[in-house]
Amino acid sequence: MLRDGLVQLLVDRGFVITGAVSDPESLRRSVERDRPDVAIVDIRMPPTFTDEGLRAAIDLRRQHDGLGILLFSQYIETRYAAELLAEDASGIGYLLKDRVADVSDFVEALVRVASGGTALDPEVITQLLGASRRTQSLSVLSAREKEVLSLMAEGRSNAAIARALVISDGAVEKHVANIFTKFDLPVSQSDHRRVLAVLRFLDS
Repeated sequence: MLRDGLVQLLVDRGFVITGAVSDPESLRRSVERDRPDVAIVDIRMPPTFTDEGLRAAIDLRRQHDGLGILLFSQYIETRYAAELLAEDASGIGYLLKDRVADVSDFVEALVRVASGGTALDPEVITQLLGASRRTQSLSVLSAREKEVLSLMAEGRSNAAIARALVISDGAVEKHVANIFTKFDLPVSQSDHRRVLAVLRFLDS
């Protein structure tokens, strides 16, 4: 029912749906056949309803360059999620079903992922950071830098971060530069550098 409802919701908003399937093998065949821009994947799929969907997503990313993956699930699975994000976080999203309160937010996240951006639920970030052995690295950041980093990981632009924290764009740029410096990441305009700042904690 959720799958059918999601298909109708997206069709009504102008998206072209190339396939709607219920199991990992059908997902792999559908992507291979139709080459979509992005796949929306639930973590728990048959036969065991544990992490088949997430493992299928990892396989699809390795086999199809440029394929966006939006994990849309009721659950957070840290074991494979960090692996999915660590290889290349561009075109990756992870949203929790019960935390998506507005359809427009979901559609915005989907478009961002299809365009090569990132969309991570803050709760997902919290769980992944907590599961990592490197969370102590957070201690090098100030409280404000941690807030900026969390919003960066959600895929927010500097302007959006400034609005959320009620600070200037210049202040955000300074915090971002500090984060890159403290994590020994070269300062760059690349979106990948922004995500790498978060992925430093996810490498297990």
